[in-house]
Amino acid sequence: MSLPILVTLVVVGITAAVLAVHLTGGSKLSIIRDAAHARDLFAADFPDEHTGEATLTSDRHSAFMTLPGGRTAIVQSFGDGFFTRIVTAADIASISLRDPAIVSIRFRDFTWTGGHFHFDRPETARTVGALLGGGKARA
Repeated sequence: MSLPILVTLVVVGITAAVLAVHLTGGSKLSIIRDAAHARDLFAADFPDEHTGEATLTSDRHSAFMTLPGGRTAIVQSFGDGFFTRIVTAADIASISLRDPAIVSIRFRDFTWTGGHFHFDRPETARTVGALLGGGKARA
């Protein structure tokens, strides 16, 4: 088989596989519907924890909830599912507030390095930043 034919077959095969994954919903990013949904998602992984108020990001891909003992529950969409974490201020390598309502977090855990979380209002971003950083968030 000639090289051009082989390259064409590989490109067509990869394209077909990517298209099949996309058309079957594999590229869909899940949404957290509301605060109750965020609490339910978290409770599925941590049934013994009691969450407080839930704050969702403006894109509804992440939610932050208070927990007893100065801890924070995080639910974040990941593909068509969700992952959940419990974090404390000690788990955060750095946290900063960015204009106008963005909290940037870098975690110490190599399995999830953090991200940029966008909120509807600057006050909400400041509240979440203070919750996560134990009041140490930088503007």
